[in-house]
Order: sequence, then structure tokens, then C-alpha cells
Amino acid sequence: MSKILFIGSGHMSEAIIRALIKNKAYEPENILVNDIVKSRLDYLQLTYGVTPTGKIVNTDIIVLGVRPQDSWSDIVQQFGTNNRNTIIISIIAGVTIAQIKASLKVDIPVIRTIPNTLTDTGFGYSGIATDVNEQAVAKQKSVTQFFNSFGKLEYIDESLLDIFTGYAVAGPNYIYYFYESLVDAGVLVGLPRDMAKRIALENLHGAASMLQLSQKHPRQLLDINNSPAGVGIHSLYELNNSDFAAGLQRSVKAGVIRTVELGKNQ
Repeated sequence: MSKILFIGSGHMSEAIIRALIKNKAYEPENILVNDIVKSRLDYLQLTYGVTPTGKIVNTDIIVLGVRPQDSWSDIVQQFGTNNRNTIIISIIAGVTIAQIKASLKVDIPVIRTIPNTLTDTGFGYSGIATDVNEQAVAKQKSVTQFFNSFGKLEYIDESLLDIFTGYAVAGPNYIYYFYESLVDAGVLVGLPRDMAKRIALENLHGAASMLQLSQKHPRQLLDINNSPAGVGIHSLYELNNSDFAAGLQRSVKAGVIRTVELGKNQ
């Protein structure tokens, strides 16, 4: 049975571990976790049955799950000849494949990814990139099984990963915030909060399904829903006055800029 090592046990690593076990991609005893915070290792072992370790052991896949501001380079330099058959999957935001390879003392494949944050649902895209001569590695069964256990997989050029982070990975944040604001709007006009939550969530599900099933442009669906001088078009008029679209676009752009900044600080 193949084994996997997580270096760093933050929320993203935990979410992936939970999905790997839930979808039977790995048995808990074959998931090893390395972290400097012992209480975190104790929690993961007690909660999921994974194996804590203080070493860089030989496994099929090593997931670099530390923060970009942590000493990831010192960690990578510890990889030795016993890791020659290992595939590195880095989820460190802003740190490039070239930066990681420059710190390695052994020649092993590096996959850089920005995993989606909807791991418990099976929805969402993880963007992954490799060097040109290592693209076949990214399509190996062990790698695709890893990613497919917590969502969908999108192969992209590394130059797009920072953009992918600010748009796709941070994307659920915008949806959560829109949902919260829509619920508050329902409460503002007089609906009980529980009712406003149910209606807003149903509309989000339904609208997403309409876009998928109809294959229509959103503007076409808006035209269907809004009659001349009607309630819908008056509501959209006020939303447009709030600078909603430009505000959302600025938010995505700010996320991309911050991802680039994190990488440059390494």
C-alpha cells in the first residue's frame, strides 16, 4: 500500500487528509504527518488515526503544506537519496517549482498546486502545474487519485497559478460573503433569518444548476427573469449603483496581487 507524508498540518492539509480517508484513497495508517507543533499532531492522530513523524521519510508522495513565510527551503534541503522515488506536491502559495528545485539536493519531480477549498463536497478545481519534462508524472495514477479524492483537477501552466489562486481558490469566499449579504437583505426587509437562509441557499443552488443545464449566458437568464419596469430590473439597478461588479473584480485582483507578493518575499 502506498504511503503519503504531509509536512505541515494546517487547515488545508487537514481538509485534504479528511477527504483522502473519507474517499478511501489512503488508509489512515498510511498517512504520515510532520509538524513542529506537537499538539497539532496529537489532534490529527486522535481524530483521523494518522501517523505522526519527526522525520522526512520515504513515501510515494510528500505534500509540502507549510506556509510560504515558513522555512520551507530548509525543509526541502533535508530530502535525501531515499526520496529519489518520491513525488513532491507543493501547496505553498507563491513559491515556484524553480525555487523548490533550487533547494533540493536530489532530482525528484515537483508538482505545484493550489488545491480547492471545497474538499468536503467533491466540488471545486485544484490547479496543478509541473515542469514541461515532468508532465507525465502529474498524470500518474497516484497523483490523479490524490487530487480526485477532494474535487476536480485542472492542468494549467505555472504562470497562471497565482491567478488561479486569487480567482478559483479564493472563489468560495466571494460566494459565502454574497450568501451572507443576501440573507441579511432578507432579514432587513422582514423575513425571519432561518427562512432567508433557506431561500438564499436554494436560489444559489438553483441558479448554478440553471447555468449548467441551460448553457445560456447569464445575461440571457437575466433577461428572462426581468420584465420591463418590473421588480427584478429595479433591484438590479440599485445593485449596479453599488459598484458590485467592479468591487468583485477588484477583490479577485487583490487576491492575485497578494499571492504574487507572498512568492516574492521568499
